[in-house]
Amino acid sequence: MADKPTVGFIGVGYMGHGMAKNILQGGYPMQIKGNRNRTPVDSLVGMGATEADTPKSMAEACDIIHICLSNSPQVEEIIRGEDGILASGKKGLIVVDCTTADPGSTDALAAELAEAGMTMVDAPLGRTPKEAEEGTLDAMVGCDDATFETLKPVIECWAGTINHIGPVGSAHRMKLIMNFIAMGYGALFAEALSLGAKSGISPQTIRKVIGESRMSNGFFETFMSYAVDRNREAHKFTITNALKDVTYVASMAQGAGVMNPIGAATRNYYAHVAALGQGADYVPMVADHVARLNGLDLADEVKKGEK
Repeated sequence: MADKPTVGFIGVGYMGHGMAKNILQGGYPMQIKGNRNRTPVDSLVGMGATEADTPKSMAEACDIIHICLSNSPQVEEIIRGEDGILASGKKGLIVVDCTTADPGSTDALAAELAEAGMTMVDAPLGRTPKEAEEGTLDAMVGCDDATFETLKPVIECWAGTINHIGPVGSAHRMKLIMNFIAMGYGALFAEALSLGAKSGISPQTIRKVIGESRMSNGFFETFMSYAVDRNREAHKFTITNALKDVTYVASMAQGAGVMNPIGAATRNYYAHVAALGQGADYVPMVADHVARLNGLDLADEVKKGEK
C-alpha cells in the first residue's frame, strides 16, 4: 500500500460512499470527510479510512482528492474556504471534481488551483448509486494526458466505463449534455404517461410497447420502474438536483450562443414541481405531478391497467 498515493474523498453520500469504498478496496490509503449523515462515514472508517477535520488538513495529507457534492457553490467553498484545499498550499495535489457542476465555475477553479501549483480534474459520473457500490459507474474525465494516466488506476476502482473527454472543463460540459438529455426524457415520459392515460392507454401498455422497441433505454427502464411498479428506489436523483443541472445547461447554452428551447421547457417542469415544495422527490416522481396537473392520479391509472 505504501507505493500507492493517498486519496481523499469529500462527499460520501449516495454516490460517494460506493466510490470511496471501491478505492479503499483497491488498496489506496484514504481520508474522508462527510456531512451530517454519520452512517456512510462510520461505514468507511470501519473499512480502514481515516476522517479528516477540514479540506485543508486532508489536502496536506493526500496526493489526490475526490470531491462529490451537489453543486458548484459547495465545491467552491471546499476549495476556496478559510480551511479549504487552496489554503493548504499543497503543490502537486490533484483535485478530482465528480460533482455535476457549472463549467464556468470549473474553469475559474482550475485556474486558481493551477496558480497554486495544483491540478484540477473534472470527472463527473453517469449511472446510479447501485453502480457506485458495484464500481461500475461511467466516468467522463477532463484533464491533460499525463494527469489522466496518473489518475486512471484510481478511477478504474469505481468506474466501468472511462472516457477522456478533453482538457479540464470538457467533462463537466459533457455531463450537462448527458443530463439535459436525461432530464428531457423525464419530462417527456411524464407527459406521455398522462397523454396515454387520458387517451385510454395504460402506463403498463406504454411501458411494454416502448420497452420492447428501439426507443427503450436505461433511463426509460428506471423511470418506468417507479411510474408503473411504484419503486421509489429506482432512481434516487432529486428534482432539486435535476433543476440545478438544467439551469446549468441554460447557462452553458447562453455562453455558447446556441438556442435551447427544449431545455427551457424541460427546466419549467422541474422548476414547477420544486416551487410546489416537492424538490426532494426523485426525478421519476415528476410523472405524478404532471398527472395531477392533468386531473389524474397515476397510481390509480396503474391499478386500472392491472384489471
